[in-house]
Amino acid sequence: MDDTPDIPRVAKLLADAARTRIVWALIDGSARSAGELAYQAGISAQSSSAHLMKLVRGGLLDVEAQGRHRYFRIANAEVACMIESMAALASGTELGLPRSLPSTRSSTEAFMHARTCYDHLAGEIAVSVLASMMKAHWLRQKGTELVATQFGELQLHALGVDLDSARRERRVFARPCADITQRHPHLGGALGTHMLKLYIDQKWIVRSPKSRLVTVTPKGNEMFRKLLRLA
Repeated sequence: MDDTPDIPRVAKLLADAARTRIVWALIDGSARSAGELAYQAGISAQSSSAHLMKLVRGGLLDVEAQGRHRYFRIANAEVACMIESMAALASGTELGLPRSLPSTRSSTEAFMHARTCYDHLAGEIAVSVLASMMKAHWLRQKGTELVATQFGELQLHALGVDLDSARRERRVFARPCADITQRHPHLGGALGTHMLKLYIDQKWIVRSPKSRLVTVTPKGNEMFRKLLRLA
């Protein structure tokens, strides 16, 4: 019995440039209509519908009907992390910035500094935070995943992270996720999601309504500096 993962099936789905642009437009965790995604991919509405159905059948996207309209989103965090990892391998291509973001030096620097990757934080800040947490022994590597140490659990609880809720989620607790603009990973998995929730709830960051960019607040600058001095 051949138990080799069916990687060619997934690779074939993402080998098409239009489908790649569609999933990349959804990497922020949003739900978008076929018309919006057709624009993002630079294709006709008819072509968009055909590509979307292939991505849904392939398990990469979910679709939800709201009245007469259907909205598409990335199926889950594991799919998003896989897409971001593939994008990191292909960095330097035209997929580095979403079409809705002007390709100016300032916007590129902002994209590299702090943004969302589906349901967690990415960019320079996120990479630095994970590196500090590892160096301070809050987290340790276990195979391809990350686990919290006893000391790390105490520190994360003190920070306000709901670890019990994160562990109840039916997915990987924590894992390194390849960052498209950095040479090192940021924090993914359920813990990455709960860390992003903390940053937003505690007003460390403010999300942009129109893109993946996030703005770090004065309070956030102070708190991130403390996190980066862990070790």
